[in-house]
Amino acid sequence: MHKDVTGIILAGGRSSRMGQNKSFLKLGDKLVIERMVDIVSSLFKDLIIITNTLSDYEFLGLPIYEDIFRYRGPIAGIHSGLKHSRTDKNFVVSCDIPLMSREMINCIVEYPTEKPVTICCAAGYIQPLAGVYSKSMLDAVDKYLTTFEIENSDSGESKNKICRMHHFLDQIEIELINPQNLPFYKDELFFNMNRPDDYEKIKQTFPANPF
Repeated sequence: MHKDVTGIILAGGRSSRMGQNKSFLKLGDKLVIERMVDIVSSLFKDLIIITNTLSDYEFLGLPIYEDIFRYRGPIAGIHSGLKHSRTDKNFVVSCDIPLMSREMINCIVEYPTEKPVTICCAAGYIQPLAGVYSKSMLDAVDKYLTTFEIENSDSGESKNKICRMHHFLDQIEIELINPQNLPFYKDELFFNMNRPDDYEKIKQTFPANPF
């Protein structure tokens, strides 16, 4: 178990494309959020949940915090997680990728680097929703989100605008891992569940590959 790393689970966006809260969809005999908590709590002593519907997650018995910058996407969740974390090193994972495994998380956490962010380039994309984020990044994330708020303050649709995670990552130093040759690697680990048909695909994959 990593005692010097906080596990941060991003549990709740609006799930508008799914039509329901994806954290409470069932995989096997557990909810997605329960599966994520089981995996993350087995690896990290400290664990926090980030969501904008706090009361929905009280049954987990874990520290729960909401976004400080509301409805700005995953980067706002990462910002809140770093703000409330008590450790410099933090592993952030989203319920959007419910097939993430212990082996893959350990690989990312233990990867040797001095850079403040460690994420994978996997399944054909850069994957920012499962990675190590140093608390030293907090000021940069705060500045990015604050600037976004100011620049969009006059827009009537500003409350619905999402901060693009990749745009922020382009501005900082990141360590990119290419895990394709690892013996436990599967593209499914990073499968992003956004729509009902994504959920159906994951349900078909999960029984055969429970990770």
